Amino acid sequence: MNALKNMEIAFVAAAVLAIGASFATADARSVSVSADSAVVAHAVDTSMPVVTVSARRLSAAEKAAFI
Repeated sequence: MNALKNMEIAFVAAAVLAIGASFATADARSVSVSADSAVVAHAVDTSMPVVTVSARRLSAAEKAAFI
């Protein structure tokens, strides 16, 4: 039982340190990402694939037959 309490304390301490480090370094360096016109033009040309299902719907009797 004592080992479990020590593991809990170690986990909480690690979490507190990680959260503190996250807040401390959050605004240290902001990364700016920009895309050139070739990347933007390539992204515009892509089309979304569309799937069309052409099938008839099952009747209530057919649905009941599957159960």
